[in-house]
Order: sequence, then C-alpha cells, then structure tokens
Amino acid sequence: MQKRRLGNSHLEVSALGLGCMGLSFGYGPATDKQQGIALIRAAVDRGVTFFDTAEVYGPFTNEELVGEALAPFRSQVVIATKFGFDFSKQPHGLNSRPEHIKEAVEGSLKRLGVESIDLLYQHRVDPDVPIEEVAGTVKELIREGKVKHFGLSEAGVQTIRRAHAVQPVTALQSEYSLWWREPEAEVIPTVEELGIGFVPFSPLGKGFLTGKIDPNTTFDKSDFRNIVPRFTPEARKANQALVDLLGQIAERRKVTPAQLALAWLLAQKPWIVPIPGTTKLHRLEENLGGAAIELTADDLREITSAASKIEIQGARYPEHLQRLVGR
Repeated sequence: MQKRRLGNSHLEVSALGLGCMGLSFGYGPATDKQQGIALIRAAVDRGVTFFDTAEVYGPFTNEELVGEALAPFRSQVVIATKFGFDFSKQPHGLNSRPEHIKEAVEGSLKRLGVESIDLLYQHRVDPDVPIEEVAGTVKELIREGKVKHFGLSEAGVQTIRRAHAVQPVTALQSEYSLWWREPEAEVIPTVEELGIGFVPFSPLGKGFLTGKIDPNTTFDKSDFRNIVPRFTPEARKANQALVDLLGQIAERRKVTPAQLALAWLLAQKPWIVPIPGTTKLHRLEENLGGAAIELTADDLREITSAASKIEIQGARYPEHLQRLVGR
C-alpha cells in the first residue's frame, strides 16, 4: 500500500484508510466484536495504517473496538477520533466548550488505550463556541502531549482559515465522492492553499457507488440511509445513471465500480486519503484494490466529464443534519 502525507504535516498514512463507524453504528446492527477486531486487523495485514473512529459512534463502543483491535500494532498505525457532541442531551447536542473537549479527550484516550491521539477532529462546528477557542484548546492538548494533530470535519472555509491561524490544521474530513463534489468549489482550493490534507468519508456514496444498491434494496430499520433523501426509492432510481456509467467504464478497465470510484478520488490530489468503511473482508480487499489502479488523464477526463452531466437527485442529509455542516 502506498503512503501519503496529509498536507504540509509530517503525518504519513496509507493511501486508503479504514472508516470504522459502520462496525458499530449507522448502517444497521453492530458487528460482532470479534468479527470487527478481525476485520480491522485484516486491514493492518494488508497495509492500512490509518483508522477513523469517533466517541459518538456507538456512542463510545467504536473507540473501544478500534483500541482493542489495534493494541498490538500501536506503533505502526495512525488513529483518528473526534469530539464535539454532548451525550447529556437527547438528541445529542453539540458541545465544543474547552472543558468539554478536555473531558472528551480523556475519555477517548482511555477507550482507545493510547497515551496520545494521533489526529483529533472537531466532529461538527459548534456555533456557540468561537473556533479560535476550540483550536486554542487543542493546541494546549498538543503541548501536553495528549494529541498530536488537529483536524476539522465538515467545516466551512472561513472556519478552516480561522482555526488554522491559531493551530495548524493537519486534515479536513468531509464527504467527497463522484456523487458529492461540492468540496471542489471552495474547500479543496482552500485546503490546498493552506497545506491541509483532505480525508473524504463516504467515498463510495454510502455504498451507492458500488452498484450493489438499487431502488428495491431495503435497509435495516436502524440504518441511517432510511432518513437520507438521496436514498429514497425515487432518488435511487434517478441516481442509477451514475452507477451505470461507472459500471461501463469499470468493465472496460476490468475493475469494479467501487475500485474505479476510489481510484478517481485518489487521482484528484496527492494529499487526499479516502476512508471507505465496510464490515466484510471481501469488500475490504476490493476497496484496497482501488489504490493500485492508475487512471490516465484520458480516463479521468472521461469519468469527470460524463459524471458531471448526470444530475444527482436528493439531498445528502435530512434537514436537521444538513444544518450542522459547512459552517
């Protein structure tokens, strides 16, 4: 597995990471713990060195799973986690007050079984706390040795600039894929200018770009996609055009649509590190195969041009979650 550096930082990680959320949360019932551990360790065996979790996944259980799975490999891997939600409120509200960040970090350190968090993201921007205070708090934690790198998730460009001025931001994590290309307008030029790495989550469109989901697919009742406008049967039917296009090009290249979608992302910038998630070993192996595909300039032009002619239907989040992004 090739390595990539996140922006101007010295944080070097595998070209593809593993998003661990779905092992515990979001996409149906939690995976059996031993199966989850086996999958994470299989990723390590195959060269993955970058693992993504958060205290809210579960809550808490995903960090415990990731910590246990990676304990034997601690010196070889980079673990990213996130703070920013308040579990004393229902539904979980945002809370990035300095004292809350410090509490969250103590909890994450314990659950992950580590002395220092490699990359700590603010999970969502808290409008009630100036981003300078958040960045200053993380700066203190870095000075204390409890955190190594600072990241932001789903932040808008002004917030990124303001945070970066206080404590250099190593990585921005946001959704980015062939079916959600909004970051290309402002976010990617901004992080490039500032020397910040970019970590796309849902690089396979929450599974849609794999070609394994159609208008008749049903999701478990606890699956987050049930409330995503982009996943209504009508939207899935309309959005099938993008999957069909990927499928045609993938067939010609003798790769899978998922591999093509990941190779396209990796080809955008050398400091982009997607973090596809899965619960299945064969899907993990398929995804990692995407890192070995070299797309030519002609391939990229064809994919980008054809995809941009397809109008994707449906918002990527329901309204109450959409309000939390891009601040």
